[in-house]
Amino acid sequence: MATLKGSCSNNSSLLTTFCAANSLSSTPHLVQEVLPPALDSTSDPPAIFDGTTRLYISYICPYAQRVWITRNFKGLQDKIKLVPIDLQNRPAWYKEKVYPTNKVPSLEHNNEVKGESLDLIKYLDSEFEGPKLLPDVRLQGYFAIALKALIFDLSKRTANWKMQDPAKKEFADELLACTDTFNGGVISSFKGDVKDAEPVLDYIENALSKFEDGPFFLGQFSLVDIAYAPFIERFRPFLLEVKKYDIAEGRPKLAAWIEEIDKIEAYKVTKLDPKELVEAYKKRFL
Repeated sequence: MATLKGSCSNNSSLLTTFCAANSLSSTPHLVQEVLPPALDSTSDPPAIFDGTTRLYISYICPYAQRVWITRNFKGLQDKIKLVPIDLQNRPAWYKEKVYPTNKVPSLEHNNEVKGESLDLIKYLDSEFEGPKLLPDVRLQGYFAIALKALIFDLSKRTANWKMQDPAKKEFADELLACTDTFNGGVISSFKGDVKDAEPVLDYIENALSKFEDGPFFLGQFSLVDIAYAPFIERFRPFLLEVKKYDIAEGRPKLAAWIEEIDKIEAYKVTKLDPKELVEAYKKRFL
């Protein structure tokens, strides 16, 4: 099984044109953003540690995509500047001055730099404004909910109440801890029997059946969906092309999840051309 970590060290760059954020309600609020070109070895560094919060990514890295989606969904485009890096021709200053591991994603915030994608999406969710993407079990009971009812309007209360479920928090922790196992299980099938991927794919199908109050892992869209989406985005077209195997066939919950997540602007605008993904995976894994 492949060893996986929450960052990218070497891949090609890709330029897209827009990104978006969702408001706390289910109605998306589109924020148009012209994405900058990737910085390479000829590029000057930004004014590092000048008080600007920066998210260093690669446009094609699935780990960086997790944090990019989270930023978009929480509506942080004006608060967190996107700094794309060309990992095929990366600038020396990135390792020397920003992040010594020389990987993406990384986040420059409050005069320090943090890394690892799962840690970063949790950090953005807890430390920045915007809709919460993980269950909050701190506010429970009648008085706590009544207090929130006085503070938030009806739409905001509805979204938050649904996420105040200890069972959802526990399940979220389990699913986030399983991301590398899932990715490794699917990747191990690339050169072998595609049936090797079925146990982890069936695990995902069953996980999507746990809560009935929405099509996502926790019912509502959450960090769990963000953690899995970039990889399912890559695995499905690759296995369809190389193995003639559709991971969603016979898995109605997964098929519905893919359909619904593709409607979320914060994610949709970070997606890549499936043909480009397939070719990149062929070069990497075959």
